Amino acid sequence: MDRGNLTDLTAFVAVADRLSFRAAASQLGVTPSALSHSMRQLEERLGVRLLNRTTRSVSVTDAGLRLLDQLRPAIHQIAGAIEELNETRQRPMGRLRIYARHLAASAVIAPIWERFLSTYPEVHLELAVGEAPIDLVAKGFDAGIAPRERVPANMIAVRVMGPMKVAVVGAPTYFARRRPPRAPDDLAQHSCIQFRVAGDGAVFIWPFERNRQSRRISAGGRVMVNDPGLAVRAAVDGLGIAYTIEALAEPFLRSGQLVRVLEDWSPTFEGLFLYYPGHRQVPATLRALIDLIRTARSEQGKSLLKNPFTKI
Repeated sequence: MDRGNLTDLTAFVAVADRLSFRAAASQLGVTPSALSHSMRQLEERLGVRLLNRTTRSVSVTDAGLRLLDQLRPAIHQIAGAIEELNETRQRPMGRLRIYARHLAASAVIAPIWERFLSTYPEVHLELAVGEAPIDLVAKGFDAGIAPRERVPANMIAVRVMGPMKVAVVGAPTYFARRRPPRAPDDLAQHSCIQFRVAGDGAVFIWPFERNRQSRRISAGGRVMVNDPGLAVRAAVDGLGIAYTIEALAEPFLRSGQLVRVLEDWSPTFEGLFLYYPGHRQVPATLRALIDLIRTARSEQGKSLLKNPFTKI
């Protein structure tokens, strides 16, 4: 069935419901003469009269009534589908699929997903984590989160995390056994949580900078991970010193489970961006996620505690 037939059938239902070309035309936003012409064309295509009309009245023929009985459920179903689509456009609901790098998932999504899902109970969130670049559209994802240099050129990018300050951290129980480092070179005397970069498999070298001086430390230790969250967890468990970012360490610094060191040597890295295809019609669910991430980051920025260990 082509689009014209569907339009004419919808118009036929409107005329049959109101038994008036003028009233049906007003509902459909067309002129009575245009509507009458459409009905004549529909009857010619079907080869049967659907409506009896005079200058004063309109009635539905027996053939029209039989067609109407079958059309009404379909028309109502179509109207319901369009109404549901409008609700989806206006209200966050349905499945939202996000692809993020490990760091982005831990720093951006995990801190707000409970709040997001409780605020929007009709949303189902799917978070896939990986380091390899993928085709979001081909894989069926609504958006991705990554550093700016990992965002494809044909995507819309929205900043969801500002520049990320490094945090070098360890547990109080760990520092009770060892003197806290005062300079990057002191890390040679410590057990550090090593990090293997997913993808190329290289072991991450810890960069530091202060007063235009820079140092790169190949940290040694008995534990190596390839997940930022596990690096922080290892530090919380007293296994050594971890090199991470404030967003991941802040809850444990606040609770006293971690202590920050080498803050004056800690550099800042570029922030993270949420990216998605297309310039128009951002789904309400994705827009709600972006707004909540920004709100949460703003609130967190206002509530960050000063580090009580800056003189260590």
